Amino acid sequence: MVKNISEVGVENFVQAGLDVEEAKDFDTVLKNTISRTNTTDPKEIWRQIVAERLLKPSHPHELHQLIYYSVYANWDASTKGPPLYWFPSLYRSRQTNLGRLMEKHGSELLGTSYKDPITSYTLFQEFSVRNPEAYWSLVLKELSVSFRKVPKCILDRTDKSKRSGSWLPHSVFNIAECCLLPTSHPRKEDDSLAVVWRDEGCDDDSFVNHMTLKELREQVMLVANALDATFSKGDAIAIDMPMNVNAVIIYLAIVLAGFVVVSIADSFATNEIATRLRVSKARGVFTQDFILRGGRKFPLYSRVAEAAPHLAIVLPAIGSNVGIQLREQDLSWHDFLSRVDHLPRKNYYSPVYQPVDSVTNILFSSGTTGDPKAIPWTQLSPIRCAADSWSHNDNQVGDVFCWPTNLGWVMGPILLYSCFLTGSTLALYHGSPLSRGFGKFVQDARVTILGTVPSLVKAWKSTQCMKGLDWTKIRTIYEHETETMDLKHGLCRSFCSTGEASSVDDDLWLASRAYYGPIIECCGGTELASSYIMGSQLQPQAFGAFSTKSMTTGLVIFDEHGIPYPEEQACVGEVGLFPQLMGATDRLLNADHEKVYFKGMPMYNGTQLRRHGDILKRTVGGYLIVQGRSDDTMNLGGIKTSSVEIERVCDRADESILETAAVSVAPKSGGPEQLIIFVVLNKGYNSEPDELKKKFSKAIQSNLNPLFKVSLVKIVPEFPRTASNKLLRRVLRDQVKHELSVRSRM
Repeated sequence: MVKNISEVGVENFVQAGLDVEEAKDFDTVLKNTISRTNTTDPKEIWRQIVAERLLKPSHPHELHQLIYYSVYANWDASTKGPPLYWFPSLYRSRQTNLGRLMEKHGSELLGTSYKDPITSYTLFQEFSVRNPEAYWSLVLKELSVSFRKVPKCILDRTDKSKRSGSWLPHSVFNIAECCLLPTSHPRKEDDSLAVVWRDEGCDDDSFVNHMTLKELREQVMLVANALDATFSKGDAIAIDMPMNVNAVIIYLAIVLAGFVVVSIADSFATNEIATRLRVSKARGVFTQDFILRGGRKFPLYSRVAEAAPHLAIVLPAIGSNVGIQLREQDLSWHDFLSRVDHLPRKNYYSPVYQPVDSVTNILFSSGTTGDPKAIPWTQLSPIRCAADSWSHNDNQVGDVFCWPTNLGWVMGPILLYSCFLTGSTLALYHGSPLSRGFGKFVQDARVTILGTVPSLVKAWKSTQCMKGLDWTKIRTIYEHETETMDLKHGLCRSFCSTGEASSVDDDLWLASRAYYGPIIECCGGTELASSYIMGSQLQPQAFGAFSTKSMTTGLVIFDEHGIPYPEEQACVGEVGLFPQLMGATDRLLNADHEKVYFKGMPMYNGTQLRRHGDILKRTVGGYLIVQGRSDDTMNLGGIKTSSVEIERVCDRADESILETAAVSVAPKSGGPEQLIIFVVLNKGYNSEPDELKKKFSKAIQSNLNPLFKVSLVKIVPEFPRTASNKLLRRVLRDQVKHELSVRSRM
């Protein structure tokens, strides 16, 4: 039973890890703090505790837990909504990107309804949904987007060939050039820091490598010239390598030169690489000889070479020369770049300007059967993701943005464009984000916005590898105007989190590393080019929850009959998105876009909703919590995959297996989904679950992704099925949820 905050005392603080004298001092300060609040409202008590920095990053996590859970011990979430841990101040809200925009244009757009950025945020978000032309005309001026040929309008609603209408019609530009040129708004100059990075193994050194905008542009143009000497215009060219500074240069060069990036994660097995190269019709691939992680070398080129008859351009993981023998048709990075040694201006390149709907990047998302969906990003997609970072994460010039990811996942391109189109500095760690070295890089690079996935946070918390590091440059956003001086020094704004469901306690640990700065939760998809629900720095935040729809995003939550719930009603149901989403896909390369995203979806106010597939819970107060997927697609460690893909591998893992069924279950306490494999055995076999668990894990990691792991194996006599023999994974999922719930109560 959790004690109320008024009941905790010195003995509890000692049990939480303080020594006796520290506990006595803490008790005195806590009681004085609570007394000064002069209220029993838990929100106000917690707000005051955070504002006075009573809880410090150096305190044991057990103390942070004790105080937070004791403050909210009697909180009834069913009537009050989720407990809140961060609150915006009016002073600070007016200095955010979106708040500044609202203060300048709010009265003009909302009339007398406009009050201030906090009070009027919801009204402004709703206005952006109804009037996206007005919103985007303002935001485009805030980003580094320059047109070779300006659009005739923001949105042509008369274009019925696209459900979303035609965005920025007739415009011509190059989005990579927009990333590389100096601009006055946002203020980017040639000597501005574009990228900072550190290689794993250099963690004892406080030095951080850096590259200015001019240096980045020259490197990109050098590679663009080499691309022209190697490929034909319009070719699709894959990148299968860690997201390091060279990968970023290659990505921008491919787009600048009018080619198409094919994104492949460096963790994929050979057959998954081959599938993506085949589907995208890639003509070449950039890769590395090895991947360095945790002091170990993992082969990458050998996997790519086995998968691809294509030309491979191979970069060295260490030093200037590749450490392996290449195939005859392949090129080393040095030999590739030397193809332009004869050019008098090899560091200059004239960009290839293209229409707005030209494809610049092919990304992939797992479908429920067959090949992964090939999702094309046009030049609209980077604008969308950068605009959401600008408005929700508050990316500004001078920020240093770090998010361990890969160009094979949607967060890679999102991170790249979110930095270069807002004027922020991109921070890259060339190594494992699970290591203390990563945390020291965050400290030394003075990272101001740190992106995570919940499984990373869980690992940092459990291993305590970040203990003693100073992450307070991750700027907390203070409640009191007198405490905003840090705003002038480029210190950190916030954390961000995406990829999977966040655990409240893991979020508590993360926020406590930087005096309880906000964690901007993000949930979206590759096909949306960004998030559809997010946190906002203009709203109070709750752990593991989303406070708002992203700007210009409209959605409804509907029941099993397709009937929308009223907007203010707390409910649980499938989400449907309004189709007018700038930057979202209007095509797939290897699937029927209409069938995948619209067929069978309900109508709302005369418009057919767009499918996303999430089950959402809307709480009292309007906060949103993702409850899982409406289909059999699962989210493992932030990577979406399908039950069918998992089962196809597991069915072949042992001769005793007749068939398998894969489901994922989110723990009741929150956190990442756990993979559960149900098994029906062939007659005459008597395999043990633990032995099958080992075999399944090995097969999945070898054939699908080395990051996936099996949490539980259950052997059953048969599977539940429909009359047409369709497997009812939902029933199996409910069974295991019930079993785990019973266990947790024992």
